[in-house]
Amino acid sequence: MSKATRTDTPSPAPHAADSHDMIRVHGARENNLKDVSIEIPKRRLTVFTGVSGSGKSSLVFDTIAAESQRLINETYSAFVQGFMPTLARPEVDVLDGLTTAIIVDQQRMGGDPRSTVGTATDANAMLRILFSRLGQPHIGSPKAFSFNVPSISGAGAVTVERAGKTVKERRSFSITGGMCPRCEGRGTVSDVDLTQLYDDSKSLTEGALTIPGYKPGGWNYRLYSESGFFDADKPIRKYTKQELHDFLHREPTRMKIAGINMTYEGLIPRIQKSMLSKDREAMQPHIREFVDRAITFTDCPECGGTRLSEAARSSRIGGTSIADACAMQISDLSAWVRGLEEPSMAPLLATLQQTLDSFVEIGLGYLSLDRPSGTLSGGEAQRVKMIRHLGSSLTDVTYVFDEPTTGLHPHDIQRMNGLLQRLRDKGNTVLVVEHKPETIAIADHVVDLGPGAGTAGGAVCFEGTVEGLRASGTLTGRHLDDRASFKETVRKPTGTLEIRGATTHNLRGVDVDIPLGTLVVVTGVAGSGKSSLVHGSIPAGVGVVSVDQGAIRGSRRSNPATYTGLLDPIRKAFAKANGVKPALFSANSEGACPTCNGAGVIYTDLAMMAGVATTCEECEGKRFDASVLEYHLGGRDISEVLAMPVAEAEEFFGAGEAHTPAAHRVLGRLADVGLGYLTLGQPLTTLSGGERQRLKLATHMAEKGGVYVLDEPTAGLHLADVEHLLGLLDRLVDSGKSVIVVEHHQAVMAHADWIIDLGPGAGHDGGRVVFEGTPADLVAARSTLTGQHLAAYVGA
Repeated sequence: MSKATRTDTPSPAPHAADSHDMIRVHGARENNLKDVSIEIPKRRLTVFTGVSGSGKSSLVFDTIAAESQRLINETYSAFVQGFMPTLARPEVDVLDGLTTAIIVDQQRMGGDPRSTVGTATDANAMLRILFSRLGQPHIGSPKAFSFNVPSISGAGAVTVERAGKTVKERRSFSITGGMCPRCEGRGTVSDVDLTQLYDDSKSLTEGALTIPGYKPGGWNYRLYSESGFFDADKPIRKYTKQELHDFLHREPTRMKIAGINMTYEGLIPRIQKSMLSKDREAMQPHIREFVDRAITFTDCPECGGTRLSEAARSSRIGGTSIADACAMQISDLSAWVRGLEEPSMAPLLATLQQTLDSFVEIGLGYLSLDRPSGTLSGGEAQRVKMIRHLGSSLTDVTYVFDEPTTGLHPHDIQRMNGLLQRLRDKGNTVLVVEHKPETIAIADHVVDLGPGAGTAGGAVCFEGTVEGLRASGTLTGRHLDDRASFKETVRKPTGTLEIRGATTHNLRGVDVDIPLGTLVVVTGVAGSGKSSLVHGSIPAGVGVVSVDQGAIRGSRRSNPATYTGLLDPIRKAFAKANGVKPALFSANSEGACPTCNGAGVIYTDLAMMAGVATTCEECEGKRFDASVLEYHLGGRDISEVLAMPVAEAEEFFGAGEAHTPAAHRVLGRLADVGLGYLTLGQPLTTLSGGERQRLKLATHMAEKGGVYVLDEPTAGLHLADVEHLLGLLDRLVDSGKSVIVVEHHQAVMAHADWIIDLGPGAGHDGGRVVFEGTPADLVAARSTLTGQHLAAYVGA
């Protein structure tokens, strides 16, 4: 047997396929980007930093991720593309080396009342199969354990063609579902307070109905006043039993009113369909206020809030029903599943175990599967979406994260960093938009955008390593090692807000006194009960103004001027100066350009291809009719005013011919929250997350409440902007307000007058107050996780 002799040959040239190790972006001009050209290394962790509004999201989400998704969508047939969102090609010259992009953003999860953590992650689907196989007594297929499937049965005759004859046969069918028949799988039933619907001392003619949208003379009102089922001139309290039934509960009935075919329906079922079936968060503020007043939601008395039918709750595995399993904290459920031994179900049990373990690993072990997904915070929703990707076998994928540390305690950030590194180590490209120095520190590559925000940003200030960023002298580099120090003296409280026996969610009968007239920070690990204490337990009637992280709902026609109410005084000022009516100065009303209807652009629908938006040639994107632009105030027309940044507009409306105190006040508040660079007419859909929250804060600052509750105001804020925020909070407190902040950022904790720390853990391991006192005392004691991290932060 001959042995081959080995000669040292020069290593072959690298394979051509191995040369594509960069994502190249050339000439990106999306939103405020100014011809940005960068190269991003693949299979590395790249962090994008820069002040809020500098163009990070425009580059990462609107350019790289959007083009990747658009190209993937184009691989499907035209028929399938018709069902997908149409994505326009981003404004960019060259995009090379893209891989499939998976976006894990902070959009709140579906607010549908039927959506829960279990249904959103498929954990419920696996549990249903498990109970349909192992549950005793056996009640049916997995559908029998689903609270979204009603039990239905039916029978009737069907016509069948057989051997040239038409034969009628009797057929019957039945489906056993797990939906509770009383609450229809929602877990809650609503009770209507009739006194909030109408004033029973008045007749319909006198305007008895007090429901939003039911104005005398409107169709909603005429449906009742002209139905003929009852006397519209008689006070409601004098109705007979039959008249009251027809008024409140009558089944849908077709009829003609003023010659128009309409469907009459009792007031209560009509309100339930039009208002109560909608997600509360998606309602307009005045409707939400009415629903909160008129409707009381209580746990369904039949299913006890579990959403499941009695049969579904009766089938058990070792004494545990599916309702018990879904109500367990996920960390406990994971231990329960681990204890099940059934060889026939081994693959399913292994997959379910892996999903539940991912929850625990990502720091969400405190949730339960029956938690409605609409109640998750932005950070929690983002981490729930991450669970799908943790166990994924995909490699060479680009994962795009939007501030994954939002809502995380410093203790949890280390865990999140580990997960990002694991995704990278599997051979994926990880792109992260982030402000927290702890996450910037683990980057292989950093791209710093700026130097400012809005039109002052959109350029690359630095590209390279974290050490290079520190030495670079950019705004991010200078502030990367910033450390807030304790105040010399803390404010003395002017009173206390007492919370007694708070038991919302996981709180364990918490008694706490919140000092008023000071800056109070409520902190603790994610899931320890902070929001439950602040949003769920503060007594009503204290005059609380709450600024949460809920998304601003607005179309591309909405802008900062319309959202803050600033446009009203501006329109009136223009109308007064020119002797015409205010409606002319609204692009959504009479002043709109007739060609584009005030949108400024014309959208051309190209069926299954991406729609094209072209600037309107008639108004050149100004959105107003040419005749309206002839009216001036202080030498400017309305389109020029809407193109002004806040800082310039504040000067313009502050003095001279255009002096308008009402507009100047609103602009002052926008400048206070650091939005001086934002143009008044910029569509809300183009604002970043941090900008939206500060816009909300500016709007709420006008309200008359004495106690401000802010939910993580540093979300989306650059390190340099945190100083401005602390100054704003100080000004609020100094003006006589009490400010309560739910926050994880150590700079805000260090700046507080008083800290309330909840914990010690999350879920049933939390819900207790583990510390109350000044930040200096918390650091001195080091008795809690927060104390240890804050001590390390301030270098104590």
